[in-house]
Amino acid sequence: MISKIRTDLAVEAQELWRESMGQTTELEGVRARHDRQGSFGLSLVEILDERGEQALGKPRGKYVTVELDGLLRREENAFAQACELLSSQLRDIFSLSPDGGVLIAGLGNRAITPDAVGPETVDCVMVTRHLREQLPEYFGSFRPVSALCSGVLGTTGIESGSVVSALTEKLRPELVVAVDALAARCTDRLCRTVQISDTGIVPGSGVGNSRQALSRETLGVPVIALGVPTVVDAATLTLDLAARSGSELDPESFGEDGQMIVTPRDIDKNVRDISKLLGYSLNLALHDGLSISDVDMFLS
Repeated sequence: MISKIRTDLAVEAQELWRESMGQTTELEGVRARHDRQGSFGLSLVEILDERGEQALGKPRGKYVTVELDGLLRREENAFAQACELLSSQLRDIFSLSPDGGVLIAGLGNRAITPDAVGPETVDCVMVTRHLREQLPEYFGSFRPVSALCSGVLGTTGIESGSVVSALTEKLRPELVVAVDALAARCTDRLCRTVQISDTGIVPGSGVGNSRQALSRETLGVPVIALGVPTVVDAATLTLDLAARSGSELDPESFGEDGQMIVTPRDIDKNVRDISKLLGYSLNLALHDGLSISDVDMFLS
């Protein structure tokens, strides 16, 4: 049954493996640790070799997961604290020279709310490449940042990977950050978990519609994936709920119902809020010395 559960989150893949093999079993080829920073949970899963790749079904690399507990409880100053934590984790995983250019690619379909995290995040990104070139006396201290919303194959006729690849070849950034919506195993993590990884991303893989990969191998530069789970498929949700109650179900009996996608009813607000958090965190990570009020002023 575990193999039928779909998730984009490395921390959930590790949990599933442990549930299937026993809590005391060591997972070879994977190093993991879990911690808390203030009101937020922080997990690191490192897939070290082929054994880890096979066990978790994900490419080797580093996966950082931030659980936004404090933000969801509306604690005082929680947005600023979440931005600070996310931006510090992003800086740790970035590898950039002081003036290295960055391309931020917002993946997904703005017209479908659960898939709009990428485009909505781009709306909150400080785009500075043109300002550095045209007004260096005012913006010369900013990192050159470009951004695009790639759209989806069904509306553009072009693979997102092809669009990002062409622009990467033209602009030659040091780093590409791909922002996308993800799929989770359970509803507890929807719109309240952020995953950062240095492995790149395969758009659409979480909902069984894998497209061209965005990675160092395909683009020629490092690719950081930044994602938030906004959906869980019906089969995965049913199997997870059954497992929690101690029941076993046969996923083959679900038929087409098991292929449905489930999302929270307040997804519109959730996507707006989490996308603002991602955008602001990227800004703080990419430009030294900025505050949230500085970002507010720039974007206003």
